[in-house]
Amino acid sequence: MHTERLRPASLLLLRLGTGLLIIIWGSLRLVSPAAGPGLADKYYSGLFNMQAVQIGYGAAEVAIGALVALGLFRRVAYPLQALILIPGTLMLWRYLLDPMGMWLMSREDSQILFFPSIAIAAATLVLIAFRDEDRYALDARRSART
Repeated sequence: MHTERLRPASLLLLRLGTGLLIIIWGSLRLVSPAAGPGLADKYYSGLFNMQAVQIGYGAAEVAIGALVALGLFRRVAYPLQALILIPGTLMLWRYLLDPMGMWLMSREDSQILFFPSIAIAAATLVLIAFRDEDRYALDARRSART
């Protein structure tokens, strides 16, 4: 496959993957409002752990995730996605530095499934860096018609 076709297809997959992830997280906060404060307490040092804040945050995540997945208003949606995913990744620093629970935490407290958060944060930066090359985004298709 030529890179001319591979790059926009890769950006589409990154856009769908990161956008849908944010939609899922936001939906969890909306469908199960009690889960949000618990997650905030356990993994994010209690940051914004009030249920009302979590519901509002969940609604914003669903909206931003939908914009990202569809490729609409990318100049705004991508930086907003980065503000969700990158700080979220940084807040998990103990799990990223010690995914196997060998020196910062116990093996029982460790969570190897958080390690891919690094790749998700990087995907957000790739989407921003190559935004103009995503030919399959709806706003790119819309502006090509005008």
